[in-house]
Amino acid sequence: MPYVNLKITREGATAQQKAALIRGVTQLLADILGKNPQTTVVVIDEVDTDNWGIGGDSVTVRRQQGK
Repeated sequence: MPYVNLKITREGATAQQKAALIRGVTQLLADILGKNPQTTVVVIDEVDTDNWGIGGDSVTVRRQQGK
């Protein structure tokens, strides 16, 4: 039973976009690894940009700086 945890920044991904991610990841595992879609679990965690850091800065700060 595959378990996939996607982490994305909380910036307004729509319910339709998230559903497409869940379907796509599930199908990818079925196509590439032969995993059963009925037992594949996909979880999407949305993280505030203040809580996601890259290179010592939060994503919020990096975007303000144009990085």
